[in-house]
Amino acid sequence: MNSVLNKLATLGVGSLTDAELLALVLDDGSSPTAAMQQAEGILASCGSLACLSKTDIARLRMIEGVGLKRASRVVAAAELGRRFMAAEADTIGSVSTSGDVARIFRPLVEGLKHEECWVLYLTNSNRIIERQRVSQGGVQGTVVDHRLIAKRALELLATQVLMVHNHPSGDAEPSEPDKVLTRRVAEALALFDIRLLDHIILSRNGEFSFRHAGLIG
Repeated sequence: MNSVLNKLATLGVGSLTDAELLALVLDDGSSPTAAMQQAEGILASCGSLACLSKTDIARLRMIEGVGLKRASRVVAAAELGRRFMAAEADTIGSVSTSGDVARIFRPLVEGLKHEECWVLYLTNSNRIIERQRVSQGGVQGTVVDHRLIAKRALELLATQVLMVHNHPSGDAEPSEPDKVLTRRVAEALALFDIRLLDHIILSRNGEFSFRHAGLIG
């Protein structure tokens, strides 16, 4: 493990491999070699860091040589990373691209096993007035009241609205209910000259923008 620490000190943390980073989390000082082997075993079992970040402690602790304490360290490290990203997202005060939206919401929804729908209420210059979760549902859907979205936009004097929701299945393509919801929200907002800027679906395999797809005028 000394070689890994020396590499970190001289070349920076970005130079470490996934296995080396994970070994640092697992190492308790008793056997650096064992920590590296366990790290490699965990990555081989999970397949990727993305999968590892969604693996629960019960499964992790059953991987040979890991156990409860080391599994706890791994899930704690994953959660700390997610909170770092969420804290950074909170500093974003305006949006100009779908990438900005993804940076705000991926830490909140990417690892969820159920769907959530969020709304950004914006000024005419795309400054964020409020970020609100408007619905929380099941694996394949969530119920959203388009009237409540329009009501809140009026209360905040927002001139633009941006919707975001996740697909736990991993497929970002919109369902027919997604398309119907988007149309209803856009029509409700248009009655008050409020623009639905976009509806973005996030999944672990990518994202879908209704505006980029030409489904929002």
